[in-house]
Amino acid sequence: MAKGDIETYHEDGQWKNRPEGNQRASTAHDAKAEAEAAGRQMAIERDVEHVIKKKDGTIGEKNTYPRSRDPRQIKG
Repeated sequence: MAKGDIETYHEDGQWKNRPEGNQRASTAHDAKAEAEAAGRQMAIERDVEHVIKKKDGTIGEKNTYPRSRDPRQIKG
């Protein structure tokens, strides 16, 4: 992940968001969907990548904002 990318991850029973390079989470949520939505909004505002991790810590999904910055030109 590049510095400033937003990471959505599970820790201590909550879903959290933090910019890459920060030690502490910016937001904490009870539901993954809430955390994903907040993380997506943070990534859109900052024009960075949003990395969504699974509960086990592996990467489940990556989204680049704005889409025009995505190095892969695959739809979907």
